Amino acid sequence: MQDLNWNDVRVFLAVADAGQIGRAAQSLKLDPTTLGRRLKRLEQRLEVTLFERTREGQVLTEAGEALLSKAEGMAELARMIDEVAVSHSGLSGTLRLSVSEGFGSQFLTPYLNEFSASHPALTIELVANSGFLSPSRREADIAVMLSRPKAGPVLSRKLSDYCLKLYASKTYIDQHGMPETPAELATGHTLVSYVPDLLYAPELNYLDDFHAGLEAQIRSSSINAQHRLVVGGAGVGVLPCFIAEGSSNLEVVCPQRAIQRSFWIVTHRDTQNLARVKAGKEWLLRCVSLGRERLLPPN
Repeated sequence: MQDLNWNDVRVFLAVADAGQIGRAAQSLKLDPTTLGRRLKRLEQRLEVTLFERTREGQVLTEAGEALLSKAEGMAELARMIDEVAVSHSGLSGTLRLSVSEGFGSQFLTPYLNEFSASHPALTIELVANSGFLSPSRREADIAVMLSRPKAGPVLSRKLSDYCLKLYASKTYIDQHGMPETPAELATGHTLVSYVPDLLYAPELNYLDDFHAGLEAQIRSSSINAQHRLVVGGAGVGVLPCFIAEGSSNLEVVCPQRAIQRSFWIVTHRDTQNLARVKAGKEWLLRCVSLGRERLLPPN
């Protein structure tokens, strides 16, 4: 094992974990052709076949299973070496964070400058969009998700609860009146919400939590677009308080009603102890501590 190219072993581990060359290449930020060539070189070096090619992807052979246990030991040693290097020179490399669009763009960004300044050699990639990259497929180092994963080689912990309420602009309320109960929203009011068949998480199906059967007439896959629509007077919408409370022209509709959702920190079990990953998790925890009243405003 000592004569093997570590980069080729990393390729092997990525394919074993992802089960597909394309996913492994994405996780390592390599061209699939380059990754396939390195894997072939490793097989030739060992004079064995490490994977069977199937319709679903790559499946470990008996020789591949034997190599996996040894390669995982090499990976653990590499992580230990990385920790020693970090203790002398500080964090480096790339930390990719996958978060929901609203949380990333409207909650985390005010805290990002300080974190980046504390680790000048670290490249931080904040992927904030409608959907999540997968830590289990090594698409991201850390994902902040809306639910706890039920399977996969990942570890998770709750980051924070957050509150959502119904909001409308003062202009909209002047024109259409203030609803007294969520049931009144079913008639005579325009609702703004997500596109139902484009929901990337069931936790985003908010309207039924306020009143069964409510349907939005204006829909967007983007929470930031929904926020702008509600601010512009297009209708009544459910918004996270950490987004809505920053808009002075919004008023809470049916203030007696609110719902809660949760954010979860998710990491791959093999990379959870990397220095940059631990630093990223600590930073996220510090962010929610500093912004607690934005996430869960007092009644």
